[in-house]
Amino acid sequence: MSLSARAIAPSVRTSSWAPLEAELDAWAHAGLIARFWWRDDDATDATPPLDRLLTLSAGTPLALAVIPETATDALARRLATTDSVSVLQHGIAHINHAPASAKKAELGADRPAAVLAAALDAGRRRLEALFGRRFRPILVPPWNRIADGLVGLLPAAGFIGLSIAGTRSQAEVMPGLRQINCHLDPIDWHGTRRCRPTGDLIAEATRHLASRRLAASDEPIGLLTHHLLDDRATERFAADLIGLVRSHAAAAWVPVGELWPA
Repeated sequence: MSLSARAIAPSVRTSSWAPLEAELDAWAHAGLIARFWWRDDDATDATPPLDRLLTLSAGTPLALAVIPETATDALARRLATTDSVSVLQHGIAHINHAPASAKKAELGADRPAAVLAAALDAGRRRLEALFGRRFRPILVPPWNRIADGLVGLLPAAGFIGLSIAGTRSQAEVMPGLRQINCHLDPIDWHGTRRCRPTGDLIAEATRHLASRRLAASDEPIGLLTHHLLDDRATERFAADLIGLVRSHAAAAWVPVGELWPA
């Protein structure tokens, strides 16, 4: 059955979620709230997979990373009818410019940082025109890679935030530029390119939460999905995580406006 044809099953968590629930109970005992946020990458058009994503996320804040060079008017019209969706900027055109021997990157050190900053600025202006106030000037580099020399030019290009993958070293990269990353990526990128085992994802989420609680860190846990690749297992994991965070007194989904205040 195709992604566009089948229905999304409601959340029915199994006992495998017990470790994460127990960790959230520890947050509650400590009087803390675990913050979660959700980013989905590679949006360009109004598609059946996007409709499925929006159905899945209904009522949950969602940050949609949109590729500016290929974003369509149809996508802007589709998002205009939704609630709780913010648009972030996913690079320039999502084209790999790295040498064949290097990891993929669009915003790497192989091209002049000033040239890239100008192209990012143009992309930002295009997304602002398409999506209006729904757009937030947060840069999501394709393949989660960006050259160090380019980061320093982002505030002048109009960006207030940066989001890649992995635990951040600091929240404020520089004055005016706040970094909030993603940590839970269900896709097995180096193997099946399908959903990783649910138990592994739950254990990973539990480790992230425990480390933050013990370190008194306020860094939110970021869920990263790719609606054009998501399969039944990915949607199942996302639905269960959404349900757990919504239902637990010590957890909350955080909107982009709270992570990156204007």
